[in-house]
Amino acid sequence: MAAMDSQVEELYRRVVARNPGEAEFHQAVREVFESLTPVLRKNPQYTDAGILTRLCEPERQIIFRVPWVDDHGVVQINRGFRVEFNSALGPFKGGLRFHPSVYLGVVKFLGFEQIFKNALTGLPIGGGKGGSDFDPKGRSDGEVMRFCQSFMTELYRHLGEHTDVPAGDIGVGGREIGYLFGQYKRITNRYESGVLTGKGLSWGGSQVRTEATGYGVAFFVAEMLAAAGDSLEGKTAIVSGSGNVAIHAIEKIQQLGGRVIACSDSSGHVIDDAGIDVELLKEIKNSRRGRVADYVAERHASARLITDGTIWQIPTDIAVPCATQNELDELDAKALVAGGCTVVAEGANMPCTPDAVRTFAASGVRFAPGKAANAGGVATSALEMQQNASRDSWDFDYTENRLAEIMRSIHETCLATAEEYGTPGDYVVGANIAGFTHVADAMLSLGVI
Repeated sequence: MAAMDSQVEELYRRVVARNPGEAEFHQAVREVFESLTPVLRKNPQYTDAGILTRLCEPERQIIFRVPWVDDHGVVQINRGFRVEFNSALGPFKGGLRFHPSVYLGVVKFLGFEQIFKNALTGLPIGGGKGGSDFDPKGRSDGEVMRFCQSFMTELYRHLGEHTDVPAGDIGVGGREIGYLFGQYKRITNRYESGVLTGKGLSWGGSQVRTEATGYGVAFFVAEMLAAAGDSLEGKTAIVSGSGNVAIHAIEKIQQLGGRVIACSDSSGHVIDDAGIDVELLKEIKNSRRGRVADYVAERHASARLITDGTIWQIPTDIAVPCATQNELDELDAKALVAGGCTVVAEGANMPCTPDAVRTFAASGVRFAPGKAANAGGVATSALEMQQNASRDSWDFDYTENRLAEIMRSIHETCLATAEEYGTPGDYVVGANIAGFTHVADAMLSLGVI
């Protein structure tokens, strides 16, 4: 990772001073800024127009109270957020996260990343993100419904298929999207199906949307290997997490010839040398909302549960962190390198710390940042918006092929851009510069906005 020049460093200091206490946002901004010195030298009009300063200031930040009543009749209060970061390329687009760790700094980091991720897809969508510190884990369907209805009662006035289009993220799956859309429809008296993505297939959803982020990162890994004259065939992989992204990354990696030998949740990680049984994992996680310990109990001899250490200590060819931000640190990166890992692709948003990324770079490990590798989810959300706008519905194979084409295009763009700016094979530089220039050029065209 390159050092910033003095002008960009000063700009970064101003961002930190203007947004105190938002560590994740600061980290995301720095990671992008460190790549931009060559593009700013080549294109001084970006600096003259104040593009970086404008990119770091959201167009709108919404914070609101979410009151709801639990099953015991007790009034609960949560905090809701929506950061509408940049609409130069299209309506704000980005997920909603329901998790106790959510605060403004997390939402801003996710929204900032979303600007460049969405730009890389080549589709007409801007960047935004939202969520709440509400934790759906352990809550009844009735409690989740009442929370979602209260959340949408405030947020609906800021949304629209041409304005801001949320989707799901951690803690927000098909159940939550259904409750949110139902309340939006009830309040507005409009069946505006393009206002939310990740909907059920029977009411405006898209084939492959559930699988898209996980499938997309697997496609990206396959492209990384192909660029080096290799393939997934016979490779081992470890995938952190066991939610929607992780499950479908496991599924597609194994369909493409790899063998995923480990996954995890907050209770520990499971090692299955025979390869993760993805159908059993889906049944436990999606249908029963169980834990990886249940997988081990039902898988019997081939699987074992580890409750100490980290999943990254397992020797593997490929690592795909799919859990949450900053889950993989420098020590974990060194363990992966020692264990023979040659490819790391981020399925989650910023799961690798800066020190971990530097370790991969110094060790020759090919590393793909989340804004490139996990862009398949938002890309397929944009495809869902297309279908909603045209009152159309595409079959699974057609939509999956579109997803594969988009991920291939993102991979080619990253490599070509890195080559153009003198850092061949550097996916971080390629993704950051390609995403930045796409948005920056649009902002220049639209005047001072």
